[in-house]
Amino acid sequence: MEKQSTNGRTKKGTSGYSNITVKKETAIRFRSYSKKFGKSHSEVLDGMIQYFKENNLDPIGEGTKIILDSIEKLERQVMKKIDRLIAIIKNIEKTSIRPTYEMMLILYEAYVKDGRKPKREPVQIQEERMDFLEPKNTVPKVEHDRLLHEYNEYKKRCNEILDNVEKVERMMGKPYLKIHMGIGDFESLKYQLR
Repeated sequence: MEKQSTNGRTKKGTSGYSNITVKKETAIRFRSYSKKFGKSHSEVLDGMIQYFKENNLDPIGEGTKIILDSIEKLERQVMKKIDRLIAIIKNIEKTSIRPTYEMMLILYEAYVKDGRKPKREPVQIQEERMDFLEPKNTVPKVEHDRLLHEYNEYKKRCNEILDNVEKVERMMGKPYLKIHMGIGDFESLKYQLR
């Protein structure tokens, strides 16, 4: 900071000032503009000059044209990117959403026209598996233990199947039950129940 001498005394932190003659309207506009930044008039003017120098702008002639051209160029780039996004969304709609919607509509119309419910075939348990439930007069201890063991295994297997049952609520139609079971387990169960 420079020291300026006034009346034989020195002031610290002050710089020399110079007067510039400008029109009164311009001075009023500049003062109101400077107030927005909360800085002194010198700091605002210095910042403006620095901005024009760094960006190679001519505030009188081509400067505004350069800024407007760069804004228009940026706007064109943004619009191209938006057009690309719209094309991607339309492609997704065309290849994914619309065919799925139309298939669901066809299935729904077929379901409404058909009006019948699908028949479910009951699982048939062979009679030889049911013989342990019939009372017998006398049963040897070994056979009783074997039948009890088979019953417990059967009960355990049924509970495992019931634990894998899930209720599915459909948007159209009645809810149904879904069993989470591998194909191998299903084939094994079918074989056991024959």
